[in-house]
Amino acid sequence: MTSKIQAESMNLADTYAFTGTVTGASGTNTPSFHIRKSSNQTGLSSGGWTKITFDDEVFDTDSAFASDKFTAPSDGKYFFTSAAKINDSGSPATLVGSGMRFTINGAVAAEEIHFMDNGTSKAEGKSITAVLNLTSSQYVEVYAYAQDNGGSDCSITGGTDRDTFFMGFKLL
Repeated sequence: MTSKIQAESMNLADTYAFTGTVTGASGTNTPSFHIRKSSNQTGLSSGGWTKITFDDEVFDTDSAFASDKFTAPSDGKYFFTSAAKINDSGSPATLVGSGMRFTINGAVAAEEIHFMDNGTSKAEGKSITAVLNLTSSQYVEVYAYAQDNGGSDCSITGGTDRDTFFMGFKLL
């Protein structure tokens, strides 16, 4: 009788019928969601953090995303990623800084920010990824940072899945 099966000796493409109890063989990474911006967001105060608003749900398995935030339905570790195309305020201003952050119930949980010497960029794609430990009812929001050398309000591009989005799922 074999008491231990080596993965190298199994053809993982085959179908196996087990008797007894098999644990850890399945599960789903839910809740999961993918939200995006369908249009541009203006009014990003130069030199400050602005909450990104999302208005197009690609999917939301547990209806956990609403009012521009994800609310954890249960305790656990969650994977999140978000990206945004951040734009300067217009000619002749250029970006000198941009960034993204996740907050949990309003407190900074993860942040990425980049400052450029002699701002030469009119727009910059930014992204952030983090695994966050949440308890039930805690919520996660996404913020963007933009600063241009003209000091005027900046914007975020919306319109396609690749411009500005927020997605995540619960880890098993």
